[in-house]
Amino acid sequence: MKLAPVKAKVLAVRVIPNVDEALAREFNLRPGQRSLGMVTTTIDDVGYTALDEATKRAEVEVVYARSFYAGAAHASGPLSGEFIGIIVGPNPDEIASGIEAVENTIRYDAHFEALNEDGSHALYAHVIARTGSYLSKTAGIQEGEPLAYLIAPPLEAMYGMDAALKAADVRLVSFFGPPSQTNYGGGLLTGTQSACQAAADAFRDSIIDIARHPISY
Repeated sequence: MKLAPVKAKVLAVRVIPNVDEALAREFNLRPGQRSLGMVTTTIDDVGYTALDEATKRAEVEVVYARSFYAGAAHASGPLSGEFIGIIVGPNPDEIASGIEAVENTIRYDAHFEALNEDGSHALYAHVIARTGSYLSKTAGIQEGEPLAYLIAPPLEAMYGMDAALKAADVRLVSFFGPPSQTNYGGGLLTGTQSACQAAADAFRDSIIDIARHPISY
């Protein structure tokens, strides 16, 4: 069953060409890391995925990435959303390339999928063929390995993770027990690209079944 995409939006972007030394110390920047790029988005998991893509497309690293409590519906301001990501690089040009990668990933690649008409019930079953430096570090895997990024509401996530792990030769490398800061749950699985895809498909299918038949045992 094909589900309608739920797209994230980039809410705000800023580049600091030459960051102040005090702020550089707070982010534990190394010599030569002078420029920062900041972005907020409406969906956190898409934001994390997009930051990882930035590390593959430009000479940048992720120095800060956080979800906001309770999600975009309860944001602290109109430009907050539910996620902030900060990348660092040697100059503004690399930061601009990284931000462009973030925007393109959000616009064309990574998205949630709606289980109902208004998109209030949704899941994230995204396969990354080759991880960048950020998600590789998060998952404790080698850079360039495939990853299935699986997220859903609490019960759906746990049921779906079990289905995903049983469906293919994959291993769980990061577990996000519910509730997350945005009241979801899930995890990261690794294996071959085809195994990750099979796991993501099983995750999605199991949650579609829950959406259709919420009370069943």
